[in-house]
Amino acid sequence: MTTTSAPNQATPNPVRRAIAITLAVIAVVVVGFFVFASLYADWLWYDQLGFSSVLWTQWTARVIMFVVGFLAMAVPVFIAIQLAYRLRPVYARLTSQLDHYQEVVEPLRRLAMWGIPVFFGFFAGFAASAQWQTAWLWFNRVDTGDLDPQFQMDTGFYLFSLPFFSSVLGFASAVLLVSLLLSALVAYLYGSVRVGQRELRISKAARIQLAVLAGLYLLVQGVSIWLDRYKTLTQQSDRITGASYVDDHAVIPGLTIIAIAAAIVAVLFFVTAIIGRWRFPLIGVGLLVVSALVVGVAYPWVVTNLQVRPNQETLESPYYQRNIDATKKAYGIDGLTKNDFQAVTNVAPGQLRSDAQTTASIRIMDPAIISPTVRQIEQYRAYYQFTNPLDVDRYQIDGKSQDTVVSVRELNMAQLGQAASWYNSTLVYTHGYGMVAAKGNERTADGNPVFIERGIPTTGALTTSEKYEPRIYFGENSPPYSIVGAPEGTPDIELDYPRGTGDAAQTKTTFEGNGGPNVGNPFNRLIYSLKFQSTDILLSDGINADSQILYDRDPIDRVNKVAPYLELDNDPYPSVVDGRIVWIVDGYTLSANYPYSSIVSLRDAISDTTNTTPRVALDDVNYIRNSVKATVDAYDGKVTLYAWDDTDPLLKAWQKIYPSTVKPLSDMSADLMSHVRYPTDLFKVQRAMLGTYHVDDAGSFYQRDNAWKTPNDPTQKNPVLQPPYYLTMKMPGQDAASYSMFTTFIPGGDDTRNVLMGYLSVDSDAGATAGVKSPNYGKLRMLEINAETPVPGPGQVQNTFDADPSVSAFINILKQGQSDVINGNLLTLPVGGGLLYVQPVFVQSSGSTKLPTLQKVLVAFGNQVAFESTLQDALDKLFGGDSGASAGDGDVTPSATPSPSATAGSGSGSGATGGGTGTSVEFQAALKDAQQAMLDRQSALTQGDWTKYGEADARLTAALQKLIQLEGQG
Repeated sequence: MTTTSAPNQATPNPVRRAIAITLAVIAVVVVGFFVFASLYADWLWYDQLGFSSVLWTQWTARVIMFVVGFLAMAVPVFIAIQLAYRLRPVYARLTSQLDHYQEVVEPLRRLAMWGIPVFFGFFAGFAASAQWQTAWLWFNRVDTGDLDPQFQMDTGFYLFSLPFFSSVLGFASAVLLVSLLLSALVAYLYGSVRVGQRELRISKAARIQLAVLAGLYLLVQGVSIWLDRYKTLTQQSDRITGASYVDDHAVIPGLTIIAIAAAIVAVLFFVTAIIGRWRFPLIGVGLLVVSALVVGVAYPWVVTNLQVRPNQETLESPYYQRNIDATKKAYGIDGLTKNDFQAVTNVAPGQLRSDAQTTASIRIMDPAIISPTVRQIEQYRAYYQFTNPLDVDRYQIDGKSQDTVVSVRELNMAQLGQAASWYNSTLVYTHGYGMVAAKGNERTADGNPVFIERGIPTTGALTTSEKYEPRIYFGENSPPYSIVGAPEGTPDIELDYPRGTGDAAQTKTTFEGNGGPNVGNPFNRLIYSLKFQSTDILLSDGINADSQILYDRDPIDRVNKVAPYLELDNDPYPSVVDGRIVWIVDGYTLSANYPYSSIVSLRDAISDTTNTTPRVALDDVNYIRNSVKATVDAYDGKVTLYAWDDTDPLLKAWQKIYPSTVKPLSDMSADLMSHVRYPTDLFKVQRAMLGTYHVDDAGSFYQRDNAWKTPNDPTQKNPVLQPPYYLTMKMPGQDAASYSMFTTFIPGGDDTRNVLMGYLSVDSDAGATAGVKSPNYGKLRMLEINAETPVPGPGQVQNTFDADPSVSAFINILKQGQSDVINGNLLTLPVGGGLLYVQPVFVQSSGSTKLPTLQKVLVAFGNQVAFESTLQDALDKLFGGDSGASAGDGDVTPSATPSPSATAGSGSGSGATGGGTGTSVEFQAALKDAQQAMLDRQSALTQGDWTKYGEADARLTAALQKLIQLEGQG
């Protein structure tokens, strides 16, 4: 007899085990160090900027919320699983299938009992961490003092408490539902719940646990349904946001009934846990579902169709009025001043005499067009660039306010070519240089801007201060990162500006500010080598003990990081303030929870020609405040936040969360006050709402007989909104001209007349007193144009310009050469008792070198148009030879260009009065010859007859020369 011994079990190799453990430890250390490097780099950035408290607050809040979320999920789930297992029947009769399940599960039971709670706990922790702002806002909530009209609750309840309570209830529902499902699963696996032979048997322990969990879940649902009553005030219906008649008389009472019913059914489950009868809670659940259908769906439907629709205006008017009042308050348009405007359309000599302040400031330099011109004149080297479009600001020049178009000269690293080594890109080409500013209302003889600040090194009216710092280390187009700074006495290597050719002709500098974390020690160099994935940072000998690394240099990015609760305006602009170039950034607090205020898409509202793809963090909002003005120093990147609207409840709460990060308005200098302006995006949102909410009564709102919209930009082929514009102008009723922003309205709808219905302005000048806002700042003024005298809208006026025979013929002639004709911004101005339209016309080469120059100015008033080389000539021609006012280009004699010297007319009796047609017979003959030559040349080109093409081209050249000659003769 022989026996076969069992094979020896393989013994784990200790070497392999040690290697595996070592590799695992190394992997954990490496991953941990990368995480540490990222966090440490963030701390260095915030600490250098003086906002480390912002980062600590975020880290602390996220950790606390993660722990709370983890424990709030993991502990109940763990207790539920443990109870279900420990209270299982000892001698339960199980089916063979359950026996098999237990055999599979039992080896993993201990791991599962701990692992499942931890698994769900991690998910819950991360979810709770993402909601830290909601929780912290609730903990730091403030009352607004305003009550909602339905429940008489403070509106702060909707801004702070309701979102928090909803999140807590949603989280609690998830915890209870997971616990209930896992308890049922464990009870089933271990025989506490047995299903079979058309019978359900539940042990007493399992019954108590499941009934209590089900009751708690229903109780939480009842509280959630109770809160849903308040949510009706922030929900959108077909016409308004907020509770309507149906909500007030059917939905809200129905939700109250369902919430109470859910609480009663929850009590029935608790009773079942004691007495062991499931019939009553199950019947209760059924009745709860039926009642939800009856009072939550059927009854509102009946009220809507049988009571409201036949009497909608009568029944809904009080609720429409609530919506009107709340919307105006939430968007800051409740202080709108409206005036009826009976526009005149006839012209007469001297008609603009009382509007001389306005006409002197009319902008003819379009910031969206002249950026290539500024680049060609002021670029100096290919590696410089200017923003496109340029920004708009104003300065005091010789005691007078001067509207300007401005930009800073920034680096364009893409143009370095073969010089784009890491050393050059990081250590040499580190900053831009200087600001360029031009008068908005003037031009040179050849159609270029008139600069008040320009050149390298910079010279002009803005840089007379001895402490002026022209270097731009922080801007919208700065390199991703630069390493700057060196000990005193070290040779300069940062290129300041070129003076000629060769290295000897270059002026260099060394950064002397405190603009970024220090990378002088090996550890910090290692941290930033990992952050930017560059070994050059670690190994370069161009880095010294005093080196700083500058990154996150875009003004919007910097403000976003130190004030993450703000939505920032998409149009930051540079300004010279107290001798420093600073970026001024407007910050908004937003909410979608203001009761009865209508929702608007922020992205759609602020999208227009100048910003077709705006970036927004929160899109659908119904509350907005320009609560913060921020500045970013262009030299050292210092960020300063000022509380512009300290009455805003959201800002008050955030100031409690981030104390000492926002300075009071009183800290703003007089020079800074003189350059802040009413923000563009806020004005765009307000005009979007005023298209509907310019009415005051519910009847007009219901009938929608006076709905308006913002016109599309008539200079663009694609349908995109016309942008608002800043001008120094006097509105009807104002005592003096002021720096303001303007926009127009036309009738709402898709196929409506393009006539003006409204004209909106907002006072944008905050004054020049330190820490004190001008009392008129932010004042909204609306001219409601009387429909009895139709005033052409922007689309009609543009069509008139384009269709006018003399204008279109001249433009077609220009296009025949190597030129493109560009229509500038179409400005609308309420002067002379009516509405004046002004549009500059630019000409540029169609080749690779773009240099748009102002050649003509189109003006229109009523049905009259004029087309001249200067705005002054065009206004005088339009108003019978003497407009009575002076434009900014009145002293300019343009260089000779092919253009008609006469007024172009449209419609019957068109043309400016007092001047006849003003077109000489000789000029008209030459113009006709040119037109016919163009047609003949095109026909010959189509037929391939090059002989006729040459003859026609020669005639066209002769006609153009004749036109030029006549223009030179006046």
